[in-house]
Amino acid sequence: MRHSANNHHHHHRSPPPPLITLTLLFFTTIHLTNAWRPWPNQKHNITNLHFDSNKKFEGSSEFVKLKYHMGPVLTENITVHIIWYGKWPSPQKRVIREFINSISTSDHRSPSVSGWWKTVQLYTDQTDSNVSKTVHLGREKNDRLMSHGKTLTRLSIQHVIKSAVSAKTKPLPVHPKGGLYLLLTSEDVYVQDFCQNVCGFHYFTYPSIVGYTLPYAWVGNSAKLCPGVCAYPFAVPEYIPGLKPLKSPNGDVGIDGMVSVIAHEIAEMASNPLVNAWYAGQDPSFPVEIADLCEGIYGTGGGGSYTGQMLNDGDGATYNMQGIRRRFLVQWVWNHVVNYCTGPNALD
Repeated sequence: MRHSANNHHHHHRSPPPPLITLTLLFFTTIHLTNAWRPWPNQKHNITNLHFDSNKKFEGSSEFVKLKYHMGPVLTENITVHIIWYGKWPSPQKRVIREFINSISTSDHRSPSVSGWWKTVQLYTDQTDSNVSKTVHLGREKNDRLMSHGKTLTRLSIQHVIKSAVSAKTKPLPVHPKGGLYLLLTSEDVYVQDFCQNVCGFHYFTYPSIVGYTLPYAWVGNSAKLCPGVCAYPFAVPEYIPGLKPLKSPNGDVGIDGMVSVIAHEIAEMASNPLVNAWYAGQDPSFPVEIADLCEGIYGTGGGGSYTGQMLNDGDGATYNMQGIRRRFLVQWVWNHVVNYCTGPNALD
């Protein structure tokens, strides 16, 4: 979404047919926050990537104008409620649950997931209160039969959340203060814009549909549709010859890829839950948020097409932080105090 640098280069994309432009305009009015991908997916725009990535170099802040827009951040205990949409095998659920449960464990095995969250905690509201250090896994709802279909739009996602909070049996609780709603779609579900630069996004529900204003995020399992886009570096795009995928720490490319996108969205929901708090850029309908600024950076030296320095376990799997028992690879987030991306595995 943010390739303002394109006109400096000779790779001009042909204009889209009018129909696409119309749909984009239509959906922009709904919203388009956080189109996110760990790896740029324009097949012919490699030069642009390097140019566009300059602002994301771990130590570079020249282009970044992250501002606080006076809205709330999540200062109260955060509870993440999950909607499992589609068929979810238990082992996959366990990896994701453990990641969320690891955010607030005090049992530090460095570098830790809770160490990663410390950067997110630096963000404050108007009263100087910080983002909460406590993130709990809340209730979970299964929608195995995909009650709203195998293809979801940004609008129908709101209806999925409505169904979950207003269900006759075991509805998800409504916490307007610290509740986050995470819609996770299985590998055979398609969501609007999935793979076209988007691996996940967050926004808030409309009271007219859901009855409440609740921050929510969607993240999809890209294993079947586009692992090279959304589960990089555990899968790689075919158009980059000679690039080898790395071995994932939990043995599931789609899920290990999802963990970093889930982390990205939770960090941004905590620091920008109603899309009026911490973001860069002039246009609130295209905010550049604290995890967008560090896309694809997992360690010291990261930036451009380099992930930065990561760790390897005994089996040769790549990770950069430890959870309660498992290991994870999670992108860094922007630290507005020092003006660059930071993470728990930084080398001093």
